[in-house]
Amino acid sequence: MSAHCLRTAAVCAAFVLSVCIASPDAAAATARAARPAEPGTVKDSKPMFTQQRQTEHRGEHDDLLSAGLGLDGLRAMVPPAFADAAHPTAAELRRRALWANWRGIADLAPGGGYGELYGSLAPVPGREFSAFAIVPGARQPHRVLVQVPDGFDLNKRCVVVTASSGSRGIYGSIAVAGAWGLPKGCAVAYTDKGAGTDYFDLDAGRGVRADGTLGGADDALAFTPKPGQREGGAGIAFKHAHSQDNPEADWGRHVRQAAQFALASLDQAFPQQAPFTAANTRIIAVGISNGGGAVLRAAELGGDGALADGWLDAVVAGEPNIYVQGARPLYDYTTQAALLMPCALLHKPLAAMPVAPITGDSAQSYCDFAASVGLLGDEARQADTPARAQAAYERMRDSGWSDDALRAGALSVNFDLWRAVAATYASAYGRFAPAAQARSKDPDQPWVRYVYAAATPASKDAPAASRAANDNERAAWWADASGIPPGAGVQLFGPAASDPQQRLAPLAGLRELWSGQLLQPAIAPDSAQALTRAHERVRKGIEETRAGAPRKGLPIVVVHGLDDGLIPPAFSSAPYAAMARKAGAQLSYWQVRNVQHFDAFLGLPALSARYLPLLPYVYTALDRVDAYLDRGEPLPADAVIETTLRAQGQGLKAENLAIPK
Repeated sequence: MSAHCLRTAAVCAAFVLSVCIASPDAAAATARAARPAEPGTVKDSKPMFTQQRQTEHRGEHDDLLSAGLGLDGLRAMVPPAFADAAHPTAAELRRRALWANWRGIADLAPGGGYGELYGSLAPVPGREFSAFAIVPGARQPHRVLVQVPDGFDLNKRCVVVTASSGSRGIYGSIAVAGAWGLPKGCAVAYTDKGAGTDYFDLDAGRGVRADGTLGGADDALAFTPKPGQREGGAGIAFKHAHSQDNPEADWGRHVRQAAQFALASLDQAFPQQAPFTAANTRIIAVGISNGGGAVLRAAELGGDGALADGWLDAVVAGEPNIYVQGARPLYDYTTQAALLMPCALLHKPLAAMPVAPITGDSAQSYCDFAASVGLLGDEARQADTPARAQAAYERMRDSGWSDDALRAGALSVNFDLWRAVAATYASAYGRFAPAAQARSKDPDQPWVRYVYAAATPASKDAPAASRAANDNERAAWWADASGIPPGAGVQLFGPAASDPQQRLAPLAGLRELWSGQLLQPAIAPDSAQALTRAHERVRKGIEETRAGAPRKGLPIVVVHGLDDGLIPPAFSSAPYAAMARKAGAQLSYWQVRNVQHFDAFLGLPALSARYLPLLPYVYTALDRVDAYLDRGEPLPADAVIETTLRAQGQGLKAENLAIPK
């Protein structure tokens, strides 16, 4: 498969970034909740909902599930147009956001099985209730949204609560939760879990209002950097990296607040049948990737406010990014992959796609750089590229990467995901401000400077360069972006450099934040002390995301593809399942062969012949827990599911999936 083909798929599918983790164990959580409130933050433990809105979605050209686009409209290669590109309406932005998020999560290609073998895009009319919500101690809100179908089943009151995958916006789990829950007459509650596409343009002083349209810093925005960060700032800030909240530490609480908002919205939608409570309304949580990690974090939480203990009835988590004691956290294996995977993919017996990242540096450049900073051992410093590739491969294998994960990881190399994820999470974990100075003495600044900005096109004579965004670009970010640049016209810029060794140096800086050890020569007399300060902040932020045990007796189904090259199960779902079971959890674990992380990329012929989608297994797991709750049918048994690949050009069939009966 050509690099051009893969890059085109990246644009069309928008990026499904999935990176995960959430709050600390019980003792740490109690300490965090008890910390003094900072200026401008919530001072009590009750959820706060502001900027509440209600909209109706019915008729020939609108609905809850696809904004009236249907399967054919979602398959269109170009997004729904804006009548005025610089000033789209809230309805236009919503329609385009649904288009982008469906295409970023599901395989909608003909022959892929969606709408035929599994899933449905039949119109679902109804209402949407939305708001900003904030957890105690947070500087910035997260979005919550509840879809209430006109066919809501008052005789079987049910809410499906979910969190967006990756860093996506509020519709980031529409293909996961909405597609299953809405046709069944359930309300579906969403949270962007403190990430999302509420970008703030520091050059123009513009951010995103509740309805997705743009406003100034004095408006009620979904994300507003502090005045000191806005004044004189340049480029683009985004909430996941720059809120200074470390939102992953509260992802479980975000899910719980979405459930609370769902019950309040149902009270408003059906006042004669109110109150809706956790005692009389079934609440099932589901999510994939980061959303899967978020719902598992919610599984460990008791009640709060309007929710009593035992508020959650079941959980389904697909390919969850979750960190438990003794396992490798996301930041560890992401920064390792950013440095070593491009080189390791050159190892010939691996037979992977030795693609170059979209930054343009060759895989050999990565081998040379890794050897020069001592990551491949002393012998590799004088070795040739094949020997360096073997050394990189062996180091990744020794640290837990499987060959299948490495092969699928080629996609993340090509799309520059490792650098994008590592830079975002370094800033989030360290609670760093945007657009800081490189290796500053100020402990409130990142160790390595990364700037996010619109870009001039690269040419054969010059690389892409940062510039101010224009009105049309800025207006589309909320609908088009995936929550982590690069994407939607926003690029990630490291310090300017003229050769590969200098351009790759910032990746070593991101790894240094994990290890606390300098890989490169010190660039200032106090480099070691500055690194120590930044390292301690990042490691503290990571520890805040460590998962605890779920509530005993809560039905949980975890589904993970064994070929996942972004969130390998060996680092996430497998250690979580072991921890949860040791604590007495009622957990079923499906491990699926020939499934990787990105269903959206399976429309590419070369990938559809090599991999199968995850979503059918998630939908089936939801069906099974629903039947368990309804009729007491058995929960799924543990399984390693032996799938059968389809021949290239053939449509997906049930026998390919081999879903356990």
